[in-house]
Amino acid sequence: MKELTDRIKSNGRVLGEGVLKVDEFITHQVDPELMDAMGKRLAEVFADKKITKVVTIEASGIAPAVYAAQALNVPMIFARKSKSLTMDEELLTASVYSFTKQVTSTISISRKFLSAEDNVLLVDDFLANGQAAKGLIELCQQAGASVAGIGILIEKSFQDGRQLIEDMDIPVVSLARIASLHDGEITFIKEDA
Repeated sequence: MKELTDRIKSNGRVLGEGVLKVDEFITHQVDPELMDAMGKRLAEVFADKKITKVVTIEASGIAPAVYAAQALNVPMIFARKSKSLTMDEELLTASVYSFTKQVTSTISISRKFLSAEDNVLLVDDFLANGQAAKGLIELCQQAGASVAGIGILIEKSFQDGRQLIEDMDIPVVSLARIASLHDGEITFIKEDA
């Protein structure tokens, strides 16, 4: 997606091997026009998959997931990284390790929001080692829901996340694919959509 790769080139910053900072438009401050375009693009790609829910993980996945869900006209659910006092119903849970934060979180979704009737599109801001996506897939499997695919804004193709997901026979569509962040330079490979 040209708008996204152009924005990464102009506003993304490489903080070291494997770390790309996009806080000016995705992970802290959100550009709603770009987010809307990305959500619509993911919705177009998965339009024929009969999606019933869009699922993500808090926090940076929420904005693109909302826009994708809006374009698909379905609800969006986000997995919480901490349990709220109001979450007193039965929960689906999985453990997720965050490379960026160097912590393992237990993510959860109320069982009342996902069921075996659901056909889910997972959406997230980054795909690196695939642990967040794997955790979301586990939550969907616990509910008996099908995962139609995963829509990613930025994929770090030099890490093994894509292979992990494809080995589960789940399609991955990334709007920007980064081949390398070597020596502070961002190198792209052809995106999926």
